[in-house]
Amino acid sequence: MFCKNCGNEVSDRAVVCPKCGCATNGNSNTEIDSPSTGFNVLGFFFPLIGLILYLVWKNEYPLRAKGIGKWSLISVIISIVIYVIYFALIGAALGGLAGGYYY
Repeated sequence: MFCKNCGNEVSDRAVVCPKCGCATNGNSNTEIDSPSTGFNVLGFFFPLIGLILYLVWKNEYPLRAKGIGKWSLISVIISIVIYVIYFALIGAALGGLAGGYYY
């Protein structure tokens, strides 16, 4: 028998594919494993919750976990960029003010 997801040859008695982890029978949870917009938004605005959900769901719901993890990471990167820009602008403004007092 071959896996419907990756095409790898699997045992006839196998419940999941050893290569991709996809269920080989029709009674699986793959129907409900899809990226969820609501959970992705939750992961974006609350990255710590997104990380926790990713770690909890990475084996059982890999597609949903991947989406949550991706949006949580995007949120953290955007936050870091905003903080760097903010502190650079504050530093430039304070440097300009301080520079005006020294002649």
